[in-house]
Amino acid sequence: MKFAELHSGQVIRLGPRTVTEGEILEFAGQHDPQWFHTDPRKAAQGRWNGLIASGWHSCGIAMRMIVEGILGDSESFASPGLNYLKWTAPVRPGDRLRVEVVVLETKISSSGSTGSVLWIWRMFNQDEVMVLELEATNLFELGAGRKA
Repeated sequence: MKFAELHSGQVIRLGPRTVTEGEILEFAGQHDPQWFHTDPRKAAQGRWNGLIASGWHSCGIAMRMIVEGILGDSESFASPGLNYLKWTAPVRPGDRLRVEVVVLETKISSSGSTGSVLWIWRMFNQDEVMVLELEATNLFELGAGRKA
């Protein structure tokens, strides 16, 4: 989607995508090797009653859906960061995840060269349990002197 297609109040729904045990193990082995992400047998005896994905993996899944559904063909070039990030429930093998994006605000810089989008991303599993919520800003290259 192009910056011009985004507007305040817009809701964009993406997915679903199924998470596999293999990808949970692979991601955790590379980036977050805590036992409840890497050892299914031990995780079955733990607080979560089974293997769960790293929160960072959940963020990566959401990011992939956002890129494929929104940012991939846009003018997006960066993000200055997140206002908050919450992992509200565990992601488990076999979960079917979907993302809902709510555009809070779009702005164009005074020079007209940069657009910004403030939005909330929420990811839900197949039972409609929210597993991730974050508020982010993305920046879009609009070219010198462009106005809305």
